Amino acid sequence: MKKKIRFIVNPKSGVGNKGNIPQLIADHLDHNVYDYDIVETEYRKHAKLIAKDSADAGYDIVCAVGGDGSVHEVGTALIGTKTKLAILPVGSGNGLARHMKIPLNVKEAIECINKNNSIQMDTVLVNDKTFLGVGGYGFDAVIAKKFDTHTRRGLRGYIYLIAREFFKYNPINVSIDLDGKVKTLPVVLCTVANASQFGNGFTISPKSDVTDGKIELCLLKPFSIWSAPSIIYRFFRKKSDKSRFSEIIQFKNAKIKLSKKMAHYDGEPFEVLDELNVSVVPKSLNILVG
Repeated sequence: MKKKIRFIVNPKSGVGNKGNIPQLIADHLDHNVYDYDIVETEYRKHAKLIAKDSADAGYDIVCAVGGDGSVHEVGTALIGTKTKLAILPVGSGNGLARHMKIPLNVKEAIECINKNNSIQMDTVLVNDKTFLGVGGYGFDAVIAKKFDTHTRRGLRGYIYLIAREFFKYNPINVSIDLDGKVKTLPVVLCTVANASQFGNGFTISPKSDVTDGKIELCLLKPFSIWSAPSIIYRFFRKKSDKSRFSEIIQFKNAKIKLSKKMAHYDGEPFEVLDELNVSVVPKSLNILVG
């Protein structure tokens, strides 16, 4: 019996025209293995609803065709189900796809689906919200909120916003409770990492492993403008943990208090409570990988 796969396409994600994607799927998906259909999203959160309905209907795989926001919507709807998440990464950052070694070329990503190589990955629960790859409460949350309504997409859009917002940003104060040991400090970034990067190769937590039953708290402490180039270099060289301004703490459960109630989960902006209970949910999502 053939497997059933549904492709959920976000026509607004990333850059470029996605009109050729149905033809690429028709040409390169293994039709001896899969029966498929394609659904386009029409509004925000639509992908999550489609993915949940697909899992309930017994689809074997649901594929997010878009960026990290699309992957977030589809993937969080599949947590705890037997349905596998697949990704055709056509977004602006594609952080989780890059971590999972899924090719950014659509044809090659479809060929990965044909191989049906899957793992059970951990996910993250923060109060009543879940995410897959990376969530943050500092400068990254500011950029996620600005990017959400920005007209310029892709890497250039991120670079423009970072350059514009950096000099206006004031560090937030966080209080972190890990097994009764409390650490309080000002930070530029307070990031919870299940996967390794935000996207575009910008690696916040080089040693993160989505199958180890643990997550990382990545703190970037305030620094002078003169230190910025070397810090950015370390992030792109996967050596952020080597900076004297960085601290990475591995954990399973933590309580975090924030001075500002702004967050992003997988690049999607959210307003959150000022007290967060953060925990890893081991092996809670089936996902196809490269």
